Amino acid sequence: MYCGYWGLREVPFKNTPDPKYIYYSKEHEEALVRLLYVVTEGRGGLLLTGEYGCGKTLLSRVFLNELNDSKFLVALVTNPNLSDTDFLREILFQLGVDKQSNHKVELLHEIDKLVLKTHESGRSIVIIVDEAQQVSDDRTFEEIRMLLNYQQYDAFMVSLILMGQPELREKVAAFPQLKQRLGMRFHLQTLTHEESRKYIEHRLNIAGQTREIFTSEGKDAVFEHSKGVPREINNISDMALLTGYGYNAPTVDRKLVEMVVEDMSLEAKK
Repeated sequence: MYCGYWGLREVPFKNTPDPKYIYYSKEHEEALVRLLYVVTEGRGGLLLTGEYGCGKTLLSRVFLNELNDSKFLVALVTNPNLSDTDFLREILFQLGVDKQSNHKVELLHEIDKLVLKTHESGRSIVIIVDEAQQVSDDRTFEEIRMLLNYQQYDAFMVSLILMGQPELREKVAAFPQLKQRLGMRFHLQTLTHEESRKYIEHRLNIAGQTREIFTSEGKDAVFEHSKGVPREINNISDMALLTGYGYNAPTVDRKLVEMVVEDMSLEAKK
């Protein structure tokens, strides 16, 4: 709606995991390096946590794009609040095996066969569990742990990435054997003041910005109210562009951002 007014090709602040919009803060760059290291070197598991809206899901999609299909077979579980049996069935489905059995032993045998077949073909299996803090069945965590039993010599045949909000660390800590096997951990921090400014400019440039849209003071105001959380930066910035369009504003300045934030707060209280 407002793209033509601001001279943009597309909406720059959507809260969707579009890899082309990834902004590599130091934190995000370090997290991606660790993700790639775990799978390419067969290091087993990684626990990646971060506050809601800090960019974990987008980072996971960038990570997936970096994996070579000829070397890796990937399962991405985005709704892990499943029973242990349903979780195993979902893993198989994501890896290309549609097994409808309700018997855990049969499902485990299918996973055994698939892991060995994949390994013999020169590929490795990567399992990513997003929003893993939603796992509510302890037996499911036990099955997650068992996936790291597949090893040969000094390398794991299955790489496991658990991603979630900070409370996931406490859940994993309750399973010492799982915690020990997740040898690498990383907590994704929010953006700094300077990174937030660069994040806004990065997204605007990807969307086709040809002139100054956000003033320096406008970007400062976005950071102050978002506290550096990318999802909140997107929400505030998107509404500022829409509101600025409605008011024929020449730029997005502090006054406009403050007005938008106040309106958003009032809407949230209704």
